[in-house]
This record gives sequence, structure tokens and C-alpha cells, in this order.
Amino acid sequence: MHHDHDLGLAHDLNRLQQLALERRTALRWLLGASAASLGGAGALALAGCGGGAEVGASTTSTSSSSSGSSGTSTTGCSIIPSETEGPYPGDGSNSANGSIANALALSGIVRSDIRTSIGNASGTATGIPLQVIVELVNTNASCADLAGYAIYLWHCDALGRYSMYSSGVTAENYLRGVQATASDGTAVFQTIYPGCYSGRVPHIHFEVYRSTTTATNWNNKLRTSQLCFPAESNSAVYATSGYGNSASNNNAISLATDGIFSDGYSTQMATMTGSVGAGYVARIKVGIAA
Repeated sequence: MHHDHDLGLAHDLNRLQQLALERRTALRWLLGASAASLGGAGALALAGCGGGAEVGASTTSTSSSSSGSSGTSTTGCSIIPSETEGPYPGDGSNSANGSIANALALSGIVRSDIRTSIGNASGTATGIPLQVIVELVNTNASCADLAGYAIYLWHCDALGRYSMYSSGVTAENYLRGVQATASDGTAVFQTIYPGCYSGRVPHIHFEVYRSTTTATNWNNKLRTSQLCFPAESNSAVYATSGYGNSASNNNAISLATDGIFSDGYSTQMATMTGSVGAGYVARIKVGIAA
């Protein structure tokens, strides 16, 4: 007779890891359901800041969100946790204003400076300058840099609005862009420090693709995740003008209570340098099993 316990240690370890992931996914779902059940004043607060929670979005989704998981350590570096792309990805996975929203199909989307809209749009996002440096590494090869891959990065503006989706900026596509990773594995973006809308800590979304030629539709992505910022830089930026309700929204939430990062964020916390006056540089190492 064949029993499961005869399959060996590798089987047992894989099963334990699967159970842990299922537990985290269930916990994340419960957190989302609790947030969605607030309704009333909570919904008004979200609408007022222009961003919106990343659960219960009013867009028509054609893809399922990735469930959260903790980073898996492999040969000295960690696989970046898989996170939801949220309701505003602009990667062809959902619709906005009655049509599929896909910034990846726009001519000129492969760019380093993502502060200005492209194509038929011309708006520019204003805020404290931020350079984001993403280093992509292979967890299956002693954290070797991965060149020639592509990073699609997007985030909200200083008022918590997402271009293509949020009221007032549906005709814009700024704060979205794709960059190929260089020989040192880095993709560099020139942008602004994102605002903080009600219900989420300040964050940036990104997707990993095998190349810029495959970074045209969400179906080709290898990984979706998010990065976050230290409390010190958040507070400093939101003390300046131009960030709307970001200061109060930021004070009302923490990484420990955020629906995405509450289960851990050690591999997703950006390393920051700079200042409000000089602008900031955010660095993050992103591990994938290539």
C-alpha cells in the first residue's frame, strides 16, 4: 500500500510550504473582506483622496490578483513576495472607462523618466523628485544580476490618483514606464515620491518581464510585487505642500496594519538616501527564480 508519508522529506517540506502559503492567502482575503465591509465613511474617505483601496475596485477585471506570500530565501537572497497588482495596473488585465487599459501598448512606454504622459496626453506629475533603482537578481544562481529583463513600474501621483483610472487624470498615463535591466541588473526610473491615499501605506507597484519585447501585456509577466518606504522619508515628504491629504492618511496607517505588508516586508522595503530638498533615491533588490 502506498502512503503519503512514504514520499520523503522533500515532499513533506513542499507540502508545509504550500500550507503556509494557503494560510497567508486566506488571511489576506480576510483582511480585504474586513476593509470592504467598512463602507459608508470609509468609502467616502477613499473617494476624497482620489486613490482607493486595492480591494473591491470598481474596474472590470479580466485577471485574478496574485496572492501575497513571504520571500523565500535561496542561496543568500530572497524571492520577492508576489503581491496583488491592485485595481490600477494599466497592463491590459482590466478596463477603465469602458475599454481595456494597457499602457504597455503605448509607443514610448519604454522610458526612464515617467513623470510626463506620452502619446496624445501631455500632463506632468509634480512632487518631490524620486529616483527608483530596481536591481533584478537570480535566486537560482547565487544572486547573479539579470540583464536584459524588463521592469514595468507604476504608482499614484502626489494626490493619490492613478493615471488612466482616477477622476481628474483618466486622460493621463504618467507615472508608468518600462525599463530594461542593464548589465548590472538595474532598471532606473526618474519619478516623484508617491502620495498616500486612505487605506494604504505609500508604495510602488512593479511587474517583471523577460524582456521589453514581452512587456506588452500582463499575460507575459513573471512576477508582480510592491515596494514600500521608511517612515522617516514618508513623514518628511508629506510635511511639504502639494501632497493633499497624504500626511493625515499616512498617520492613520502603518506597515503593521497595511493589507499588503502586514505579513512581512523585509525584502520590499526600499533603501533610501537623499532629502526633501535634494530629492530621494530608493533602491531595492528584487529576487526571482530565473
